[in-house]
Amino acid sequence: MKGLMLFVVGLMLSSYTMAQTSLGKWVTIDDKTGKKKSIVELYKDGDKMFGKIVYLYPREGREPNAKCDKCTDDRKGEPLVGLQLVRNMEWNGGAWVNGTIVDPETGKVYDLKMWVEKDRPDELNVRGYIGPFFRTQTWLRVVD
Repeated sequence: MKGLMLFVVGLMLSSYTMAQTSLGKWVTIDDKTGKKKSIVELYKDGDKMFGKIVYLYPREGREPNAKCDKCTDDRKGEPLVGLQLVRNMEWNGGAWVNGTIVDPETGKVYDLKMWVEKDRPDELNVRGYIGPFFRTQTWLRVVD
């Protein structure tokens, strides 16, 4: 009985730790160029996780105070730095799910799943869905 209790507590702590490893700052990478795009900070508010852009890497042709002009929801016209990119993620014991992410370049909002592999704690898998179709990006942990 004691062994079972220790196993359950260990499993719960492991799940909690994996949830916590997703929090913090992550570098996003442009799919087309392979260059750094932005730094997104993931944080909890209550039991849910959110993420906002805290830094934009300079890019030719982008205005210094760029806004989310193509967004169609409450983020329309909001500055990209400070923009809440990730919303309402819920921890299911192995991944953050049931939230959304907006692509500020297109304004499209995608269903979202995020997770960290145990053997790659400095890489965050970010999978956006529209129906059965999805694309996965890898974000890199910011090391201070």
